[in-house]
Amino acid sequence: MASNTMASDFVTGSHVRNQLHEHEERRSPTRESTTTNKICRICGDEIGFKDNGLLFVACYECRYPVCKACYEYGRSEGNQSCHQCHTRYKRHKGCPRVVGDEEDNYDEDFEDEFQLNKEQKDYKFYNQNQNHNNGAAIPSVAAIEGKDFEGEKETYNNEEWKERVEKWKTRQEKRGLVTKADDGGNDQDDDDDYLNAEARQPLWRKVPISSSLINPYRIVIVIRLVILCFFFHFRILTPAYDAYPLWIISVICEIWFGLSWILDQFPKWFPINRETYLDRLSLRFEREGEPNRLLPVDVFVSTVDPLKEPPIITANTVLSILAVDYPVEKVTCYVSDDGASMLLFDALAETAEFARRWVPFCQKYSMEPRAPEFYFSEKIDYLKDKVQPTFVKDRRAMKREYEEFKVRINALVAKAQKKPEEGWVMQDGTPWPGNNTRDHPGMIQVYLGSEGALDVEGKELPRLVYVSREKRPGYQHHKKAGAMNALVRVSAVLTNAPFMLNLDCDHYINNSKAMKEAMCFLMDPQIGKKLCYVQFPQRFDGIDRHDRYANRNVVFFDINMKGLDGIQGPVYVGTGCVFNRQALYGYDPPMSEKRPKMTCDCWPKWCCCCCGGSRKKSKGKKKGFKAILGLAGLYSKKKMMGKHYTRRSSGPAFALEEIEEGLEGYDELEKSSLMSQKNFEKRFGMSPVFITSTLMENGGLPEGTNPGSLIKEAIHVISCGYEEKTEWGKEIGWIYGSVTEDILTGFKMHCRGWRSVYCSPKRPCFKGSAPINLSDRLHQVLRWALGSVEIFLSRHCPLWYGYGGRLKLLERLAYINTIVYPFTSIALIAYCTLPAVCLLTGKFIVPTLNNLASIWFMALFLSIIVTGVLELRWSGVSIEDWWRNEQFWVIGGVSAHLFAVFQGLLKVLAGVDTNFTVTAKAADDAEFGELYLFKWTTLLIPPTTLIILNMVGVVAGISDAINNGYGSWGPLFGKLFFAFWVIVHLYPFLKGLMGRQNRTPTIVVLWSILLASIFSLVWVRIDPFLPKQTGPILKQCGVEC
Repeated sequence: MASNTMASDFVTGSHVRNQLHEHEERRSPTRESTTTNKICRICGDEIGFKDNGLLFVACYECRYPVCKACYEYGRSEGNQSCHQCHTRYKRHKGCPRVVGDEEDNYDEDFEDEFQLNKEQKDYKFYNQNQNHNNGAAIPSVAAIEGKDFEGEKETYNNEEWKERVEKWKTRQEKRGLVTKADDGGNDQDDDDDYLNAEARQPLWRKVPISSSLINPYRIVIVIRLVILCFFFHFRILTPAYDAYPLWIISVICEIWFGLSWILDQFPKWFPINRETYLDRLSLRFEREGEPNRLLPVDVFVSTVDPLKEPPIITANTVLSILAVDYPVEKVTCYVSDDGASMLLFDALAETAEFARRWVPFCQKYSMEPRAPEFYFSEKIDYLKDKVQPTFVKDRRAMKREYEEFKVRINALVAKAQKKPEEGWVMQDGTPWPGNNTRDHPGMIQVYLGSEGALDVEGKELPRLVYVSREKRPGYQHHKKAGAMNALVRVSAVLTNAPFMLNLDCDHYINNSKAMKEAMCFLMDPQIGKKLCYVQFPQRFDGIDRHDRYANRNVVFFDINMKGLDGIQGPVYVGTGCVFNRQALYGYDPPMSEKRPKMTCDCWPKWCCCCCGGSRKKSKGKKKGFKAILGLAGLYSKKKMMGKHYTRRSSGPAFALEEIEEGLEGYDELEKSSLMSQKNFEKRFGMSPVFITSTLMENGGLPEGTNPGSLIKEAIHVISCGYEEKTEWGKEIGWIYGSVTEDILTGFKMHCRGWRSVYCSPKRPCFKGSAPINLSDRLHQVLRWALGSVEIFLSRHCPLWYGYGGRLKLLERLAYINTIVYPFTSIALIAYCTLPAVCLLTGKFIVPTLNNLASIWFMALFLSIIVTGVLELRWSGVSIEDWWRNEQFWVIGGVSAHLFAVFQGLLKVLAGVDTNFTVTAKAADDAEFGELYLFKWTTLLIPPTTLIILNMVGVVAGISDAINNGYGSWGPLFGKLFFAFWVIVHLYPFLKGLMGRQNRTPTIVVLWSILLASIFSLVWVRIDPFLPKQTGPILKQCGVEC
């Protein structure tokens, strides 16, 4: 359906390359003009030169590039030492003294002037080893040797000294580093000086957990580990001979639980918080009267079936993106329609039209959140802090327009319920290209943007792009991961922003400054180039107050993720993540510049007594290893580019031959390190335009590009055969091979040495919806667990993959935990069955305890409780959230995780793909009505069976104790505690079965009773604990002798 908001014609295309087009204009990429000044590694500004013509050097030990302003701030407000070698800064001439300077050395002001010869000797070495911006070289020493240097004298008289001081003050005032001391000084100058100084401050800071909170937690973890060792020592060496099979099963389960606890606990050893400074970001990159220097962001929204994912929800997500607090010309929203639905296409056209009114309304009144459905449904005082007299009138008008917009969307949904026999037809009378969802061409439609419709106030809006990749029979499309990779290529051709925000269609932007929060890290001059992504926590709307099934997942997002942030960074969770585009292209992060050490790599780092080694030889070996893998050209290219020049291109390039011509300025060594034309095609595919975009680290399109030809090239890169014989899904983009492609993609980046950051502002940046009824929640957990099993059985398993990379040990433990946790279900379901067996047979897994053994048992339970309390104390998680997480760990473990293990084994080993279908009943219209909605699924059978078994066991055990008298109650208490532990953990599941009417579906009861009865009959028939008699059966004769 066409719309007046479209910025270009609707374009479709097939995978047959010859049917598309030929590009009209071709230019070879040229290198940008280079600058001659060094860049400060702290604030990003130019370092500048001293009065004598030499580059300012803050630290003479390592010559770490720092400007004079940051040097003086570090001496006055910081730790007074170098950021790289941590050597205390020496006082330069003209700099104010600070505490710790040598007061008796009065000639220190002239130290730099007497080190001229030393600087000239060392400058050539410095010029060859430092990282220059855009390949620029600092002026050589020969160019400045002829200059006359001021102040060759050893001493100065009073008049000369005063004159030098005044000159220094004048220079400092011009640079905005000091304020004038005049009594009638201008307040505006003082404000400007303050703002300049504030803009140089870090954009974020690490907030470590208080030592009074974290140190007791670590101590208890160590104590618990020691107690666990003694506990296992007792359990293994003290078998229960009267219940030997039960004892063996219990010990094996307990050892597995202990290993799982270690994998989960130790990655939480270094938890941290992070705090961002958005005001400093604005002062540095958004100064008034200057062009906005924030880098562009491409936003990806993925959807498959608009009938299951309502278009009104997707529209709200898109509207929140278009209204984000970020320069409109630097935001582009790409919506991936993997179902080729005309319903979504028409809904986006309506959304683009409504955005022309919604976006200026949000910007005028600074609304939060900027998704209209959730803004108008908030039960808060919407007049709070609003002072504009027109706000109430505008809000009422906007609410009415939104309701009309919803009606139009509902009409489209109603129309889409019944597909015409001849298929859908567009407004211009042409058939909809996606009538066959499994066989259709690629489709792209551009709305809004600089060439599209303006808002109602005549201002530009962010660009909105509809994308549906080509699908043909016989091709593997790789579900969501394949759709995301198609968006990566389309965005690289059309906009090529250096950063990409990935959102699910039901996750809207709740904090309009979310992108700026991410930029505080990604545009940081110190760590920005080393970050692969910034992950935000997931927060959810529409969850009941008690969060019965732990949908909020607070323990994971507020404890585990903060722990990983202190190691190498959080895992990627599939949404709410801002990526560095270069990291998705499979490149290595830039290496940190380190001073050479007089050691070799032939022994471990802690061994310093070896001699005769050479680092160059070691590096050659590493390079040779990567060459074996076929990636030597790529790795050396990325490393070289990180140290000598930044990849940029200022002209369009549509042929790989012309790319080679654009590299004329490089020397032979650099040209040999760049990938050849064949390697480019093998890695990225047959698109010269896309390959050119990968060479531009800071993004952007080549100048003079033709938008029409770019659209056609974008159609080509989303063709179904484009990824054949390339590294897409293997080393580039979202990684294929698992339904949880998010974990696999993040794992590959961390193995290459990239870091990630966890950003959790006070106001959640993103919010979404979560399934709150029992069946849907279990199926969601089933999908996650199945993906973990697939990774475990693949070559990317963290147990054996990536040991030659730069993945840290604790980070590896965390990834191992994410892929082995489904297998805990086997031990868990066995352990939850043991209480019922013990109560029915009168046996127990633990023999009679002596005093020492009782102490170990009590110490273990006490350490578990204390660990939980201290964890809640430093994390701020409530005890209710923690307890719900513990309960659902058991519920999911005995149901969804167990099915995932068997389904994964069948899928990977036998090639059998099984699906568990859900049959839904009518939902309740009341608030949280879906909470009580019941859907039959086979996942409900195992936990229901466990509940019935343990309840029957409790009744049988109590009855037996009543019949046998007082002496039977003592041993019974341990068994009852064991059984009640299982029942209490499964209690939310039991409530979910009952529903609102407290009724359990008959089929669930029948299946569970049948399984419990079969198990009981088999157990009685086997009766493994009665001694087998081999001799004659002896009976009493009945005669009293």
